[in-house]
Amino acid sequence: MISPRILRRRIRSIQSTAKITRAMEMIATAKMRRSQEQALAGRPYSDKISQVIADLAAQPASGGALHPLLETREVKKIAIVHITSDRGLCGGLNTNINRHTGNFIVGQDVPVSLVTVGGKGRAFMRRAQRDIRAEFTRISDRPTLLETLSISHIIIDDYTTGYIDRVYIAYSKFINVMLQQPTLELILPVEPAIIPKTESTEYIYEPYAQYVLGELLPRFVEMKVYHAILESIASEQSARMTAMRSATENANELITDLTLTLNKARQDMITKELLDISGGVEVLR
Repeated sequence: MISPRILRRRIRSIQSTAKITRAMEMIATAKMRRSQEQALAGRPYSDKISQVIADLAAQPASGGALHPLLETREVKKIAIVHITSDRGLCGGLNTNINRHTGNFIVGQDVPVSLVTVGGKGRAFMRRAQRDIRAEFTRISDRPTLLETLSISHIIIDDYTTGYIDRVYIAYSKFINVMLQQPTLELILPVEPAIIPKTESTEYIYEPYAQYVLGELLPRFVEMKVYHAILESIASEQSARMTAMRSATENANELITDLTLTLNKARQDMITKELLDISGGVEVLR
């Protein structure tokens, strides 16, 4: 039987842990609401710019060359923007996206370079001895587009110069508080969505369609990277809130079990002492 002193020490330790996990859950809940609002607010803009680019790409070219970001060529090297969190304690979120990207890399027969965003993804790819082109860490919980431009410019420049022939972005897509989906999307070359005839609208572009397309394509890539980071942050805070809630509940259950064990140990000690006293009285008689 474990001594009551050791049991009390364990109970105090677990109570302290439960307070920490409860505080982390509350912080994650507040951050999750803000990041969720940002991620959801950006989706209509993402859909609309995709529709405009689809309409622009469908416009007849006036004899000009195809924009470099629309150019499709033989794939000799692939780049992946791999987005994870800087910190852990968010359940299996980082493990899932790392495994998803890792399985994709293993299935490729051409070299793959990585642009890692977040410390957990960087550490995983380093352990796997993958080619890391650039590293970005300590992205704020409420990033601005300006903070993510350097990531976008790396892949735009590498694709334009021919250093890479295809670019994917891997991130955790926010579905709801309980579900975050590992996602890997192709972002370069830009493949404009096909607009149904019922939704197509004729626009007049000034000065002309191809000029507007050339200006919008880099903005489109920048927006895709920025929105993927917002989705990842919303997923991270949701996963951390759920994980900390489960940790708090498990700690409380463990405290209940240890308290019951402590009471039994105290009862056994009292019973033993009473038996010793009764035995001593009988001997004196």
